[in-house]
Amino acid sequence: MCVEEELTRIGEEVRNCKKCGLWKTRKNPVVGEGSLHPKVMFVGEAPGLNEDIEGRPFVGRAGKILDELLESIGLERSEIYITNVLKCRPPGNRDPQPEEIRKCTPYLDRQISLLKPKIIVTLGNFATSYVLEKFGLKPENIGRVHGEVFEIRNLFLRTKAIPMYHPASALRNPSLIDTLSSDFWVLKRLCEEE
Repeated sequence: MCVEEELTRIGEEVRNCKKCGLWKTRKNPVVGEGSLHPKVMFVGEAPGLNEDIEGRPFVGRAGKILDELLESIGLERSEIYITNVLKCRPPGNRDPQPEEIRKCTPYLDRQISLLKPKIIVTLGNFATSYVLEKFGLKPENIGRVHGEVFEIRNLFLRTKAIPMYHPASALRNPSLIDTLSSDFWVLKRLCEEE
């Protein structure tokens, strides 16, 4: 199976998706972007306003913080893959609803299965809860588990997950930037080991 072709197929399905009501209010779905053979995959919560306009993940102010954090550990966007739990922006940037998560995450599951990242970085509570639970672990609050490394596996994939605060949280609470920086150094060490 060609990774690029399958990602293109997933993208088409997302663009035509009407499984939940978010398609009615979005401008552009945000499927994901990056390396076709990433060591690291970042999973956020959902597109924001700028992402909805551009159809690309993490292009707003939170994306600038993410870019700076990546640069601080020597990673470039071209080396990683970035996606979200939801592919469409919830109105007013509200939290994802359980039904929206249930209907949208099969796309994320396919992306993970296809790209087989060595490390999955979950950004925020929604991504962390979903990924940990998907791999049979107890969902935890990000404040409790950020920066920890979890060994996760199923029949098709063996990888590590590192929960982190979402970069947008540092916009609301600037003191979290130090925590994020520290957690990114955990990622750097893990990348060097893989």
